[in-house]
Amino acid sequence: MSESHNGHRTAHTTRIAAVGDLHCTVDAKGRLRELFTRASQEADVIALCGDLTDYGLPEEAHVLAGELVGARVPVVGVLGNHDHESGKQVEVAQILTEAGMKVLDGDAVQLAGIGFAGTKGFAGGFDLHSLGAWGEAATKAFVQAAIDEAMKLEAGLARLRTRSRVALLHYSPISGTVRGEPEQIYPFLGSSRLEDPIDRMAVSAVFHGHAHHGATEGRTKNGVPTYNVSLPLLLASGPRATPFRLVELAVDQDAADAAEHELTPVRARTRR
Repeated sequence: MSESHNGHRTAHTTRIAAVGDLHCTVDAKGRLRELFTRASQEADVIALCGDLTDYGLPEEAHVLAGELVGARVPVVGVLGNHDHESGKQVEVAQILTEAGMKVLDGDAVQLAGIGFAGTKGFAGGFDLHSLGAWGEAATKAFVQAAIDEAMKLEAGLARLRTRSRVALLHYSPISGTVRGEPEQIYPFLGSSRLEDPIDRMAVSAVFHGHAHHGATEGRTKNGVPTYNVSLPLLLASGPRATPFRLVELAVDQDAADAAEHELTPVRARTRR
């Protein structure tokens, strides 16, 4: 599916094919290349929203790197919680970077005239039900992890000067796109702390994954379109389902003509 402001593509737009939760395993060789090839035919940029591997193993990352050969357009994305499972997330990110993917972790990059900022995000719950930093040290550390991720997202977004800005996450910034999951696990699917920088930094669209049984789209408090692009969710619509979300955003002509531009990373200062 694709979306644009007027329903028709113009010369000054960029199409993004977004998907998350690929969960690439060591025996997945040949299973994802067609997805990347098809996305390249329909989009100008491919955005990957975490849980790219199943257990966060370098061996899985190497398989995914081989599948990325099918991509003929720039690929940008973030890691997810599964990519951290084995404590090898730095190595996983390096393998994917060497394969040509722009892996964001509080960083920003400009591709095809669109500014992308991204980070994994974290859990903690939404709105009035968000977990507060009170009580045991473990609870405070959990909440601080969510705050740190929100600050990283803000740092990346602050670097962008493009007409259209995209936030890439694994965890959801709103409750609207996790609806459909059991309410008991909402606090582990995202955090409203991620929503604040999105609404303050003039973001055009948000893509995330993680909620395999959530809702495909929602909006932040300020109306920013937010898309849950978890692959299992996208495929749940039937055998002819498109394995990515296609969204079209406006770009300035000079930005569209500019070469790929990776912005200097700026790390948010966080409390340790």
